[in-house]
Amino acid sequence: MLIVLPPSETKAHGGSHPPLDLDSLSFPSLNPARDSIISLLESMPVDEAMGVLGISEKLRPEAESNRSLRTSPTMPALQRYTGVLFDALDAPSLPPSAWQRLAVGSALFGVVRAGDLIPHYRLSAGTKLPGPDGVAVTMKARWGTTITEALASEKLLVDLRSGAYQQLGRVPGAVTVRVESTQPDGSRKVVSHFNKHYKGELARVLALAPDEPESVEDILAIVRAAGMEVEHTSQTVLTVVV
Repeated sequence: MLIVLPPSETKAHGGSHPPLDLDSLSFPSLNPARDSIISLLESMPVDEAMGVLGISEKLRPEAESNRSLRTSPTMPALQRYTGVLFDALDAPSLPPSAWQRLAVGSALFGVVRAGDLIPHYRLSAGTKLPGPDGVAVTMKARWGTTITEALASEKLLVDLRSGAYQQLGRVPGAVTVRVESTQPDGSRKVVSHFNKHYKGELARVLALAPDEPESVEDILAIVRAAGMEVEHTSQTVLTVVV
C-alpha cells in the first residue's frame, strides 16, 4: 500500500542534507519534467516569479528560494511539509516501516516518497508557468500522463491528494477519501476546515497498520479498528464521518 498525501504551502526552511540530487528521488521517470520545471523556476527573476506564483511582497523569500533549488540544503519530504495534515500525521514519531508507506504529491516533484530529500520551494498545482513561446502552461499540461504512469504499478494506492493535485495525475482504481460531518438534522456536510486534520489521522492509522492491506475492505477494517467511523461510499471511495 502506498498513501499519497497532498503537499502544503507552508514548508520548513533549511535542512541538514546535501543539495538536491534528482537521481536519488523515487519515481525516476518523473525526472525530465522535474528538471525542466526546476530550471524554469531557477531562471525566473524574483519580481516576475512573485506575480506568477501569486504571492505578496511579504512572501518574497518564498520566490527567492526557487532561485536555488539545486544548491540549497534538503530534508526528507515528510519533514519539509508542515501544517494541519502533517501535524496530525506526526511523522517524527512514526517508525521507518510507516514512512515506507507514505508519499507526497506536488507540483514541483510530481510525487516523492516520504524519505526523499527535497529543498524548500514554492509552487502550487494551480500555477501557470511561462512556456517557450511565452504562453502560460498549466502544471497539468506540464506533467501530462507521467504521474499517472509512475503510480500505475502500485497494487493498492490511497490517494489523499486534493482535487487540484489529483488533476496532475489521476490514478484509476486508487482509493480516495471524503470527510463529512453529521448535522443536527441528520444531513451530511463536507468538512472543509478540518479536512486535512482527519486525513492526517487516517494516513497515520494506515501507515502504522501491522499487516499489509491488500484491498479496500482491509483498509476499512484497519480504520474502523482504530475507532474512526468510515463508510464504503462506492467501489473506491471511502467517507470518514466526524
